[in-house]
Amino acid sequence: MAPPEPEVFDVVIFGASGFTGKYVIREALKFLSPSSPLRSLAVAGRSRDRVAAALRWAAAPAPPPEGVAILVADAADPASLAALASRARVVLSCAGPFRLHGHAIAAACAAAGADCLDISGEPEFMERVEAELHEPAAKSGSLIVSACGFDSVPAELGFLFHSRQWEPPSAPVTVEAYVSLQSTKRIVGNIGTYESAVLGVANAGQLQALRRSRPRRPRPNIPGPPPPKGSLIEGHNPLGMWAMKLPSADTVVVKRTLSTVTEHPEGLPGAEETPEYTEHRKSFWSSVKPAHFGVKIASRSLMIIVRFLITGLFIGLLANFSFGRSLLLKYPEFFSAGMFSRAGPTEEEVKSASFKMWFVGHGYSDTAQASERGSKPDKEVITKVSGPEVGYITTPIVLVQCALVLLSQRGNLPKGGVYTPGAIFGPTDLQQRLQENGMSFDVQVTRSMR
Repeated sequence: MAPPEPEVFDVVIFGASGFTGKYVIREALKFLSPSSPLRSLAVAGRSRDRVAAALRWAAAPAPPPEGVAILVADAADPASLAALASRARVVLSCAGPFRLHGHAIAAACAAAGADCLDISGEPEFMERVEAELHEPAAKSGSLIVSACGFDSVPAELGFLFHSRQWEPPSAPVTVEAYVSLQSTKRIVGNIGTYESAVLGVANAGQLQALRRSRPRRPRPNIPGPPPPKGSLIEGHNPLGMWAMKLPSADTVVVKRTLSTVTEHPEGLPGAEETPEYTEHRKSFWSSVKPAHFGVKIASRSLMIIVRFLITGLFIGLLANFSFGRSLLLKYPEFFSAGMFSRAGPTEEEVKSASFKMWFVGHGYSDTAQASERGSKPDKEVITKVSGPEVGYITTPIVLVQCALVLLSQRGNLPKGGVYTPGAIFGPTDLQQRLQENGMSFDVQVTRSMR
């Protein structure tokens, strides 16, 4: 008698014993139900004991639900990843830094035809996965979407929400996102995020080489001349806050989405989409207007901006040298001015934190004015996205809701390939789902600048 086929799970969380992974388990357990699109769940990592401990933490004070399987898989063991991917409809990849641990699981999913969502904020990793795995994933029917956490869904959906507020014939020229992290206690991140930033700076040359090796993607048609670069730190803006330019993955991801929409003005057709969704998809993308996009960290306290500046300077100066990287990673609290630590935030610090992201758009009330010599933008629109703590509450919420969209609406989405969150989830009900789970999208201001 042949042995029974291994169970295939709706969702497998890979990297489940990591700092973020255990919060993702906790969020996923809220939706594990026979009446939910998420009916079966497995958690995976290198150590069965550590994964089991993370599952107990996530389920507390109740015991872990029966039927949640524990799988052993290691990013350094391709056979274990192949076995994991063969047992998943959707893999949630939480094991960072992704340049070290993310490519192998994405490749395993592409080979097996499983969908893969990750929470990376690392541009080189994301673009390399696109370059190397898009064709295999498209062929196998594997949908691979990076940046399905705070990097970069609030920015992606926030930009799309903002863009759609510009009623014709008006259109934006620039949209600046101002991110403000707030807490009644201290704001502190886990070492994994900090390590990703250090390695990203250290390998910036590889990202530039990758981009030079690939065909240039089409640029969207944006009315008017490009905006001036502006200063690194600004003390005056429509929000009345201090702000500093942030080399954020959000900017890269939004630009990639706009390039995709430039190539596919009606969006990406689904493998088996319903006629109603086809009509909605086309209508959605016809209402989206591209703009020059950038991200800034904002605060009413100049000291917060100075701390970010100091952290960036240290990383920029030291990350390109092996000795410097060793120092940065050995003493994260010192070199980040206390913003990152190996221990990560406490539960109380996580619960006390929140974020606000304002999208300040400037453009023309009538796009015909953009071609007039000497004309300047005459309209301002300000929208806002807000939600709970970014790394361990908002990120799990976003990741799990993206998975639920995949599980419940897979036919309306492309058969396979590597894409950005906005390109895949923009026309879906993801924004509504996020609003039902602790986030908000609001219009703040629409006014003439004359």
